[in-house]
Amino acid sequence: MSQSQIQEQLQQLKQGQTFSHQQLLQASLVELPITQLVDRITTEMNDNPALETASPGDEDDSSLEPLDTLDDPDIQEDFESRNEREERQSALDDALSNLGRDDDELPVYHGGSAISEEREEMVYGESVSFYDQLKEQMGELDMNDTQRDVMEYLIGSLDDDGLLRKDLGAICDELAVYHNVDVTEQDLMQVLQLLQTFDPAGIGARSLQECLLLQIDRREPSRLKELMAKVVNSYFDEFTKKHWDKIQASLSLNDAQAEALFRELRKLNPRPGASLGETVGRNMQQITPDFIIDTLDDGTVTFTLNNGEVPELKVSQSFVDSMKEYQQNKDHLSRQTKEALLYIKKKVDAAQGFIEAIKVRRHTLTITMRAIIQLQHQFFVDGDEASLRPMILRDVAEKTGLDPSTISRVSNSKYAQTRWGTFPLRHFFSDAYVTESGEELSTRQIKAALRDIIDAEDKRRPLSDDALKEELTRRGFPIARRTVAKYREQLGIPIARLRR
Repeated sequence: MSQSQIQEQLQQLKQGQTFSHQQLLQASLVELPITQLVDRITTEMNDNPALETASPGDEDDSSLEPLDTLDDPDIQEDFESRNEREERQSALDDALSNLGRDDDELPVYHGGSAISEEREEMVYGESVSFYDQLKEQMGELDMNDTQRDVMEYLIGSLDDDGLLRKDLGAICDELAVYHNVDVTEQDLMQVLQLLQTFDPAGIGARSLQECLLLQIDRREPSRLKELMAKVVNSYFDEFTKKHWDKIQASLSLNDAQAEALFRELRKLNPRPGASLGETVGRNMQQITPDFIIDTLDDGTVTFTLNNGEVPELKVSQSFVDSMKEYQQNKDHLSRQTKEALLYIKKKVDAAQGFIEAIKVRRHTLTITMRAIIQLQHQFFVDGDEASLRPMILRDVAEKTGLDPSTISRVSNSKYAQTRWGTFPLRHFFSDAYVTESGEELSTRQIKAALRDIIDAEDKRRPLSDDALKEELTRRGFPIARRTVAKYREQLGIPIARLRR
């Protein structure tokens, strides 16, 4: 193989790595809400002197010719090797200067990586979405195409807390009707059991009780594990009501044993999905909406992106001028000048890539919100919860042409200000319930109707689940009694005898 072919392959490899890095940058910015985006831009500007805020009337003069003179591999290798040595020494010095602090505060140096890359990897790693982290684990399993389709659909059907509250029969119907995937409930259960082996423990559980049992099941065999399982299996009602004394007496435990048991039970996580990096609610003290939605009197719905304090960005003119000056004199460059040019080019490329990623974020948010408004138009017109139609990540993905994981990134951390209040984007997503006749109903509509019925009932003679089923059927929601009970529990409404 000739030297030119080797250099061409290396150049293609570097281009592929740059593309992957750019995609990663775009994905991380898409997920950030407006307040965190401002902080991210400030950090980037502090790290990259080639990135500046643009003033009104600034022209984009950052386009540059290819730098053919930088193809000398010896110069580039010398420059990068020296940088790497300096950065490694700097990281070591930092670590030594921090001796005596708690171990958790010590900086971590990943051998061979540039310091800027370490920072970026850390940011991106923390911003991987709930959906993405489960799909990564899914990729480690040996499944056929049908099982993969089912698994992906199950992941997209999970609630924010990581639990699956949709009826398996309904999911089978949805897969058959909307995705031409024909599976039995038994097939679905086999895939669900695989999902329930994912981390963190409890993911994919269909109830709080199952969620806790899945976590207990992963513990090493012990007497404590047996007692924890017995409490959740046999004394779940007492456990949820924190009747510790009744549990202690029933299990014949002394005070020390009971305290050890209850301490471990309190460590169980009722919301395993929250530990997968969901960003909704991280800063509930001050919610800044990313979208401003306006509904006109004639039913027209418009929206704008809230750019807040996000500045317009540009590549520093001084960096651009320096590169152009070097390009004009490229036949007379010294080794030292070429090294300086390599540094400038690296910073300019990073600035251009960051500006492009900001543009991609704006476009992604715009088409995602447009699709949500189209799918949930009636809600934005009347503000009625019952107007929210069934909608999952895949519905918005198909309408926008984006991947469901991208829709997940957008919806997990953004808020929309409407005439009817400010809502997280997740609020506009609603599962579907498919009746025996094939009619698709929104679970949110059903729950709203169920709450209305219970609120209006005679509290001296509250309605049983069977009676609630009959009333819902009369109102156009023909669902099973067990589904009534499930939705009632999800709404936090007790059984009839406790509502007197």
